[in-house]
Amino acid sequence: MRAARSNDDPLDAAHTAGLLVDAIGTVLGCTPAAETLLNRPAEDLSGRRIHELLADPSLWPDVLAGRNGPVWEGRAVVRKGEGEGEEAEVLFRVLSLDPRPTGERATRFLVLGAPRPLLAKWRQAHAFLEELFLQDRVGLAVFDTDLRLERTNTHLLPYTGVPADLSGLRLADFLQDEDARSVDDRLRDVLTTGIPLVGTDILVRTRVDPGAGRIVALSAFRLQDAEGRVMGVTALFVDVTEQRRARERLDLLHRATAALGNSLSLAETTGDLVDVLVPALADAAVIDIAESVFAHEEPDTHEHRQHLLRRAAAAGADETPPVGAPVAVDVTGRSGDRIWSADRSPADGAAPAAEETGTPVDGLPPGPAAAHSGMSALLRARGRLLGQVTVWRTGPRPPFEEDDVALLEEIASRAALVVDNARRYARERHAALSLQRSLLPPTTTDTVAVQSASVYLPTDTATGVSGDWFDVIPLSSARVALVVGDVVGHGLQATATMGRLRTAVRTLADLDLEPDELLAHLDDLVSQLTHETAGAENHGPRVAYHSYGATCLYMTYNPVTRHCVAASAGHPPPALLRPDGSVEYLEVSPGPPLGVGGLPFEPLETVVEENSVLALYTDGLVERGRSDLDEGMASLASLLTRETAPDRPLQDAGRRIVSDLAPRPLSDDVTLLLARTRVIAADDSATWHLEADPAVVAHARTLVVRQLSHWGLDELSFTTELVASELVTNAIRYAGGGSVELRLIRAGVLICEVSDASSTQPRMRRAGATEEGGRGLFLIAQLTERWGSRYTRRGKTIWTQQPLPGP
Repeated sequence: MRAARSNDDPLDAAHTAGLLVDAIGTVLGCTPAAETLLNRPAEDLSGRRIHELLADPSLWPDVLAGRNGPVWEGRAVVRKGEGEGEEAEVLFRVLSLDPRPTGERATRFLVLGAPRPLLAKWRQAHAFLEELFLQDRVGLAVFDTDLRLERTNTHLLPYTGVPADLSGLRLADFLQDEDARSVDDRLRDVLTTGIPLVGTDILVRTRVDPGAGRIVALSAFRLQDAEGRVMGVTALFVDVTEQRRARERLDLLHRATAALGNSLSLAETTGDLVDVLVPALADAAVIDIAESVFAHEEPDTHEHRQHLLRRAAAAGADETPPVGAPVAVDVTGRSGDRIWSADRSPADGAAPAAEETGTPVDGLPPGPAAAHSGMSALLRARGRLLGQVTVWRTGPRPPFEEDDVALLEEIASRAALVVDNARRYARERHAALSLQRSLLPPTTTDTVAVQSASVYLPTDTATGVSGDWFDVIPLSSARVALVVGDVVGHGLQATATMGRLRTAVRTLADLDLEPDELLAHLDDLVSQLTHETAGAENHGPRVAYHSYGATCLYMTYNPVTRHCVAASAGHPPPALLRPDGSVEYLEVSPGPPLGVGGLPFEPLETVVEENSVLALYTDGLVERGRSDLDEGMASLASLLTRETAPDRPLQDAGRRIVSDLAPRPLSDDVTLLLARTRVIAADDSATWHLEADPAVVAHARTLVVRQLSHWGLDELSFTTELVASELVTNAIRYAGGGSVELRLIRAGVLICEVSDASSTQPRMRRAGATEEGGRGLFLIAQLTERWGSRYTRRGKTIWTQQPLPGP
């Protein structure tokens, strides 16, 4: 709200007191303002001597002492009214009304006076206005109501193309139409509304020099007289070009820094950076990175003159080598990290003077054909050359300035640190991935029991790979074990822990332990490792691998009986896709994670049909981005039905499932193991139950020979007959009663099994020269390819394996 304006014009009749006096100082007449100022009526003033109006008439000689000509000024203190009235200080001027020839004295004078505070205020305002028009850092202009210039200071717009005399001109007479219209619109709003305009940035370009122009902060206020009539508008123009450009550079630096901190991916980082540089700083930009960085190797030092780079990102540089193309750089003769070249001015095509653009330097990479100015800065960190960033300007934009070069250097220095961190991270990640993949089995396996395919995707987070692992372990008697585990944590620590646990699982699996028993042994191992590590940390230097928490799912499948046994240590349950397309999750009791100890693991037994698909996975597949685990498991079940058709390769199905369930970026490792079950045909196995009587040994040999003859394996009759005879004899001798089971299996190899109710572990030993027995297992070991024993819930089974004869 604009405050009410008071009339402080000293020339106003209401403010200026006038007395008409004769040569001896007698008041002949007065103005109404004199009556008000002296608080006396005209009748009382008329005829009085003027010195009687002073508060102290004795000071009249002092007042006259200031007379220095026919027109003179002074100050006096007058009394308002009669008696001891109020005093007032006035400033006065004496004018002669009837000029006389030189030497003759005037007979009448006009004395004009006004209160000193009012006149002092007016003089201050006048001095302020005059000094304001003399300022050279602020452009000042007074416009009339038609927005014509009435008065300006000499530095209104000190640019090329502004006339020396602006009186009566409009802004459109010397400014670009667009810029003049922008200023006029704002001034017209001030004229209309009376609302002042403060610090609005306006681009100003003259008609003579339509280049980049200057940025001015425009402020304006309306002018009114004492009666409120609009007289015009006053505008102040402050050149803020350098301040705004400095702010723009700082903002660009902040945005570039933010873009550099978004990712440790080299492609994403460089791509984000060129998107920031174009068009904020330049019209085209490219970033070239040393080939060694892409190979995760240490780059060459800056002392090497020749460097092979590869274009990593580009924007607005279609005419330059594409992304991925090699770029050779020669830094010979470059004293610093930058090259600055301005070949020609965008306005007239002429080469600019060295003092205007800096000394042109050869060595810029090839840029767009329309580029008139370019600059390049090296990316260096720890004394090594990582690459370079180059930008160009085209079209009407002005050439780069020294401040632009300094800005690019600062961006390049920050980019170099990010690129070096990305290189070092990629190297460590590559090493961790290589280590992890070397510890994992092949992605596909093909056995008589199952056909399997696996998919493993490492996390995309900065913490690196995780400790997910999977395994397909062949067991005795054509059986197979399927394993999936997940170690707590990320990085090399988790990978090393995974390697230890996978080795432990394979070792325990070789003992043919039941799944629940195997997890119990593995749990004890993890607990021991945790305690040992804690002790080492308390009594010595901190070791690298201090966390062994993990989950694990272990299950076995027997293709002869189609029995599947599973046990879980805190791991998600496996999914079973049946041949009819239905999917169910096996209700395996999720025991405690490995390393907790104190609780048993419960096995789950089920019968699996041929051509069923077992899906084992880690939580990263079903938990990512979902608050409800059931939702992720339902999605997995749906994808299993859709993707794992019998005629589709499991590896393709696994990739599709993982792609749909775990889109990038990954916050955790993802592992999926698919296994399609097979069944050994009934004609490829034979089972006999024998009484625990030595007399049946001969019958067992007969059964074996007959079955091998049926299979066309007569070549193995002698060896297998001897092996079966020895195993059955030992079972009858040491079983302690009960029946003996003899089984032959033809599944790529010939397997012979003998099971009894005894839990005594067979042990091979070297018999003495005089001993009659003790050579059976030694002979079996010599005659077969492999042999071993395993405990079962009903006793034990001893098995042997022989290769089938060639075609």
